[in-house]
Amino acid sequence: MGWLPFCCCGGDRGTGSAGVADGLVWDVALKAHASGDYSVAVAQANERLEDQAQVHAAPAATLVGVYDGHGGPEAARFVNARLFSLIQEFAAENGGLSAEVLAKAFGKTEEEFVGMVQKSWPTQPRILSVGSCCLVGAIEGGTLYVANLGDSRAVLGRRAGKGRRVVAERLSRDHNVADEDVRREVAEMHPDDSHIVLNAHGVWRIKGIIQVSRSIGDVYLKQPDLCKSNPMLQQSICPFPLRRPVMSAVPSIVTRELRPGDRFVIFASDGLWEQLTDEAAVGIVAGSPRKGVAMRLVRAAQLEAARKKEMKYDKIRTIEKGQRRHYHDDITVVVLFLDKCKGAATRSSPHDIGGTNAPADVYSISPAGDREDPTRPVLR
Repeated sequence: MGWLPFCCCGGDRGTGSAGVADGLVWDVALKAHASGDYSVAVAQANERLEDQAQVHAAPAATLVGVYDGHGGPEAARFVNARLFSLIQEFAAENGGLSAEVLAKAFGKTEEEFVGMVQKSWPTQPRILSVGSCCLVGAIEGGTLYVANLGDSRAVLGRRAGKGRRVVAERLSRDHNVADEDVRREVAEMHPDDSHIVLNAHGVWRIKGIIQVSRSIGDVYLKQPDLCKSNPMLQQSICPFPLRRPVMSAVPSIVTRELRPGDRFVIFASDGLWEQLTDEAAVGIVAGSPRKGVAMRLVRAAQLEAARKKEMKYDKIRTIEKGQRRHYHDDITVVVLFLDKCKGAATRSSPHDIGGTNAPADVYSISPAGDREDPTRPVLR
């Protein structure tokens, strides 16, 4: 497959047009992959960044991963450390990328994370309730694959007809019970539980707890017998009886042959999509310079979050991590431009092509932070 050793690159801290520094944002303004360029940006809102993201670029293939954790960062960090390695391993065994390779890699990642949880929960019971949405895009030989668990989203920007107008086409399916079809799907799997999906204060959740129906992790919702066998867990982690698992780790996978009118794909956690529509995000990318376009999307989402709270945009930039979660979620964006739809490398030298690993924690880049290495290698 011509995979390159993983290459990490540093990023930049953000300052707005008014010069107000935001210590909770990070980006790679523009970098090359085999079929074009890409841009990455992250905005931290939680006390510990629960989003993770990575791009692996090789002469013949490109991988993009966006992992939106919940309950803590552990599951997203685990996926970040293992999934691309497993995709590479299974692709090598099967002669290249395919939907089957991605499904197998997702399944193995889930298996390994569950194994880690089973060893760790007696001393760290909270790990049972940690999970992560998982969105992966892969390009090889002119074919785009999008695999998804949860409600991170991939949206294609493509030319409409023979004109210059760029329209949005959603490539992934949101596994979130806010969607009526997903609620129906969950209800059909649990015909003997009329309360499998509950609406509290206008928000739909499975058992009144979680909005997404598929993820890596969330072991307490996938292995109910584990909770039943331990009175301590019944009281603290899962104080409700489950007849069967209420979540899965089976991804939705879309395969698309790239076409000349396909311009770019936006991969982002739901922190972006809670604020911007597919059409608004595609419009911003289509009408902006490439360099820094992922950060432009992050800023647009923050601007909308500020508008909803009836506050000035610059005010959000001064709010500390943890407290900022009251205004918006962690936001992670990767914009992948598609300049060569047949997968031919646009760079004369493989040294011009590299990967990116977003920070484990944006705040830690600061000298005042915990100095956790934000660009640790991922592929073994």
